[in-house]
Amino acid sequence: MTPEPLEGWLAARRSEVDAALARLLPDRGVPERLAEAMRYSVLAGGKRLRPMLVLAAAEAVGVRSGLDQRQVHTVALPAACAIELIHTYSLVHDDLPAMDNDTLRRGRPTAHVAYGEGTAILSGDALLAEAFILLARDPQPSEVRPWLDEPELSRRKLQAITLVAEAAGAAGMVGGQAIDLAAAEPGAAPLDERSLGEMHARKTGALLRASALVGGVLAGGTPDMLSAIGTYGAQLGLAFQIVDDILDVEGASAVLGKTAGKDAAAGKPTYPALLGLDESRRRADTCVGEALEALRSAALEGQLPAIARWVVARTH
Repeated sequence: MTPEPLEGWLAARRSEVDAALARLLPDRGVPERLAEAMRYSVLAGGKRLRPMLVLAAAEAVGVRSGLDQRQVHTVALPAACAIELIHTYSLVHDDLPAMDNDTLRRGRPTAHVAYGEGTAILSGDALLAEAFILLARDPQPSEVRPWLDEPELSRRKLQAITLVAEAAGAAGMVGGQAIDLAAAEPGAAPLDERSLGEMHARKTGALLRASALVGGVLAGGTPDMLSAIGTYGAQLGLAFQIVDDILDVEGASAVLGKTAGKDAAAGKPTYPALLGLDESRRRADTCVGEALEALRSAALEGQLPAIARWVVARTH
């Protein structure tokens, strides 16, 4: 069956995710300014790429597992929202003066500019904690009966939690940011292409890969399916970062929603700086080709191929 056009699918799923995020973000029992800061960052919009990957992978696997769309979204939507909370927390912390010291994010002042550094840090901490509450709590067993029993739901949740924690932790996203900070220290040796790839595989790629894998896990993917999704996610993550580096050179702040040219001004290593723009584009295209081949090897379709193509064609 031919999937619906990506643009319409993305619009519908973003709307679904945005509504769920607004509903799931805590307010009762949370200090008012902290709750406001959390909502300010999460509900500012954005591509929602990571939750889109969760849902797209779950749908692709769900078709093979005999699940309908309602069942797929019941089991995968909480995780999609949880991963967006983690992504948002990472942006709040990355923008801090002690990190990237940025003042513009998603077309608005960054959280520390709007609420002060202390509240921004705490809002990020709270978003990370809320993400794992969501992953552990939802969906409830009653929401997935009779098509998924409680022991199997618990097994899938535990696997998803492990994947997300590994991707977000010291060996993943946090470790990538540590490498980035160390590379910016005065006198530090410049990163070569291998080291740059390792940094981005942790800082950006790990959570993108985990997003796709979590969708596959929660929808009941087989080991072969999950292996293919893991390869797809890793290649997609590298392509995404290469294109991000290209856009930092070529994009405009008004389109990107963040400060353009900041990496070059700070002397940060990027793919265009190491390889040039043309070779960087070729590398991104190669990554997408390998991602698509991985999907073909496991007969996985749906929106995953279109998302990979969109990653290299995007302008923001």
